[in-house]
Amino acid sequence: MPTRLRNALSAGLIALACLLVPFGALAAWVAYGLADTGRYVTTMAPLASDPDVREAIADTVGAGIVQETGVGPPMRTFVRDAVHSFTRTEAFRTVWDAGNRAVHDAVLRALRDGSEGAVTVDLAPLTAQVKDRLTQDHVPLAHRIPVRHTEVAVLPAEDLNRLRKGYDVLEVAGFWLPVTAIALAVAGIAVAACRRRAVTATALGTALGGAFLGLAVAIGRRLTLADLPDAAHHPAAGAVYDALTATLRTVSWLLVVLGLTVALGCWLTGRYGRPLGFWRGGRASAAPAPDPAHPSTRVRA
Repeated sequence: MPTRLRNALSAGLIALACLLVPFGALAAWVAYGLADTGRYVTTMAPLASDPDVREAIADTVGAGIVQETGVGPPMRTFVRDAVHSFTRTEAFRTVWDAGNRAVHDAVLRALRDGSEGAVTVDLAPLTAQVKDRLTQDHVPLAHRIPVRHTEVAVLPAEDLNRLRKGYDVLEVAGFWLPVTAIALAVAGIAVAACRRRAVTATALGTALGGAFLGLAVAIGRRLTLADLPDAAHHPAAGAVYDALTATLRTVSWLLVVLGLTVALGCWLTGRYGRPLGFWRGGRASAAPAPDPAHPSTRVRA
């Protein structure tokens, strides 16, 4: 195969491999990170101690209790303070983990079993915990708070079909995109006329893909917070988004560092490295061979 054709084919394969890097990382994150209930609950668990998250939950749950009981304005402050105090207890962390597990299981079940209705979660356990805490604090009328099985919509029915199609695609792509990217990169390096340059190009493309992934995560955060109707809950939503995408940010930095390190190593070995034959030739050239046309003669004293 001509050298020019080999270089063109190598460049195309390497470019395609580097283009698949950020998409492969994103698909693998969805398939093996978000889709795993245990990992999701573990990721969300530290947020139970986040002040912004606790504040948002206290506002939401407190407003719901006030609406259910119909108490007057003087009682609203007591209810909100009691709920806020409850978010600092170990019981709240237990309820938080159980709630996240229930929500995640419900969403995954809806995405996988083909159901058409909205995804809902029952908030009765959380209401019961808050009622017990208010009763222990001797808050008036706390014992009258009804513990109803209120189904809260987590995922609207109109968004379920669209998300199900996307989830099915990402579940398959989570395995095949990274494998395809590696195979294309190896093939591009193998057919290259100069493999050192091919490795350098692959490493730089990988670093560029990692930087693109990190930029996409940052832009996604801004767009997600901009779509929220309640600006007061932006800090809590930002904390949740940061917790969920922490793995993606780590992967993006690893890709950048790994790519730049390999590229720098290739450049250094190409600039300062010398093959063994060169040094042997250098030593041999230091002592020129005798000219057979002029044989050396010995002079006797």
